Amino acid sequence: MGVDEGRSIGARARMIRRRRGLSLEVVGGLAGITKQYLSQMERGLRGFNRRGLIENLAEALGCSVADLTGQPYLPPDRATADALAVIAEITPLLYDISLDHVPDVPTRPVDQLAAWAAQANAHCEQARYALAGRDLDALLTELYVHAATGTPAVRRTALTALVEACVVAFGIAHALGNPQLAVQAMDRGLAAAVRLGDPALAGFAGLARAGGFSCLGARRTASAVLAEVRAIVEPEADPTGEDVRAAEALGLTHVLAARLAIGDGRPGDAETHLAEAADLAHATGERNTLQWHFGPANVAAWSLTIAVEQGNGPSHAERLEVHPITPMSAGRGGRLHLDLARGYAQSEGARDAEAIRHLDTADRIAPTRIRNDPLARDLLLTLERRARRRAWELDSLRNRFGVSRSAKT
Repeated sequence: MGVDEGRSIGARARMIRRRRGLSLEVVGGLAGITKQYLSQMERGLRGFNRRGLIENLAEALGCSVADLTGQPYLPPDRATADALAVIAEITPLLYDISLDHVPDVPTRPVDQLAAWAAQANAHCEQARYALAGRDLDALLTELYVHAATGTPAVRRTALTALVEACVVAFGIAHALGNPQLAVQAMDRGLAAAVRLGDPALAGFAGLARAGGFSCLGARRTASAVLAEVRAIVEPEADPTGEDVRAAEALGLTHVLAARLAIGDGRPGDAETHLAEAADLAHATGERNTLQWHFGPANVAAWSLTIAVEQGNGPSHAERLEVHPITPMSAGRGGRLHLDLARGYAQSEGARDAEAIRHLDTADRIAPTRIRNDPLARDLLLTLERRARRRAWELDSLRNRFGVSRSAKT
């Protein structure tokens, strides 16, 4: 990481562009922005406030999103360091083990392991990744053994818990900037759900897998996976029935499809998908299969995310503060306040005080998640660059994030 971290994403973009022998005009055109705008981003005069923009720029440059963001980051605190240690522990396991090849190791009772998986997932959704990942490699291994060698009843319990344990692995990898491992985790989770024969769980696993591809910038693959998920869950989706899990998964596919549509420049499709998600959420009410929190509150929060990706953040943030929603977890709350901060920052300095307030709130709610989010880090440096005078709040955030002071340009 260079001294001038304020321009790190832009500096990486400029370095890759030059190594490719591409002009500002060509890359800007491919990414859907002007060469002047791209030049300002490369020089640190504009921030990277939209995930879709980073994905588009990575595609235009022929590189990965991580090549631009520099993830994973050096740990800014002990909690992140402990969570990163989990990544090292589970990576070889997730690539080596399968339902057809399990080790010969002693196991704990399957009900105990299932309760452990549920508790780990709850920790993950509260952004307590180190706690969620404690001995996660052992949990996954023992569930695989039960799923492969147990009685039919034990296998069913183990496979169900294995899907949830893979969701935990996905959540940790995703939050800490390891999208390839996140996809691998859900490849394993999807295989377990398919072996179980549970369409709803297969839907959730496939949904997470699509989310991993989206973070990699592979939007076409993510859209193809979402289409497969919809084909699985739509026949089972009854939002007013006794089991609404498939309807939850279907609603979440529409939410992610809306996010992908905005990145592809299809705002009309995004609105259609959000409307479908809102209708399903109204019918299901607030639900929480696998800690995914599908319901009206989550759809409202995602509507803000989509608005920010479209550049309509300030007005939507205002509306959401007039009619606030109550996030159901620290992870969701951190994301909501980050999106409020991103939204107000789109006022080009006029509402930076509100952006700083919400970024600080996001960090206090879910520090490990927010400090490892490239958009949060870039937003912090954008706010610092625009500040007319040194502010304690910005210094505090910079110290907590573990980033160097940006150069004024």
